[in-house]
Amino acid sequence: MSYLKDEITARVDAYDHWATRRRFGPDGPNNRRLWVLACMDERLPVDEALGIRVDSPVGGGDAHCFRNAGGIVTDDAIRSAMLTCNFFGTQEIVIVQHTQCGMLSANAKDLEAALRAKGVDIDELTLDPTLPELKLAPGGFAKWIGMMDDVDVTCMKTVETFRNHPLIPKDVVVSGWVWEVETRRLRPPVLDEEKRARTDVTSAQFGVTTPQPNRWR
Repeated sequence: MSYLKDEITARVDAYDHWATRRRFGPDGPNNRRLWVLACMDERLPVDEALGIRVDSPVGGGDAHCFRNAGGIVTDDAIRSAMLTCNFFGTQEIVIVQHTQCGMLSANAKDLEAALRAKGVDIDELTLDPTLPELKLAPGGFAKWIGMMDDVDVTCMKTVETFRNHPLIPKDVVVSGWVWEVETRRLRPPVLDEEKRARTDVTSAQFGVTTPQPNRWR
């Protein structure tokens, strides 16, 4: 016979382990041993797109989720992926970018010029005051911003970068996906114009007429 007391005890024990799982390193992974890199855009619902519980309800526990502008590879994204894959038991990386992304909406050189017009000294900039050793090479600021010419191309490049990065174990499975904001559909990154004809995926569709600094090509 099953008693409610036993069920409650099991749930309490399971929750205690869930709440303290970071104490156990690789033996305390998230539910799916998964790290998600996604764009910060509010129109990208990670839970709906991937069919998992990350964003809601709070504490779903299926994955570690890292968001930034574009869902692109950055030094901090690599730092976070390195930690979860090497020390917290994660075995898979999923990258989610999306159509209608704001990272298509302007040329990075124009954004750099706008910051200069506001009095920001781009050439003598400390990106992180707590880590002054982290510096950009001269002329690297516009590339650092990470604006895109094409979402699908950027997604492919991001996947390639994580697969080949020395801080990411070779047995970690890495995949990339594009969420179509217009259709609420998830698809792999493609270059077939027919398969992405219903969506805005390039900077040219936003009226940007000059190529971005060469980061994703």
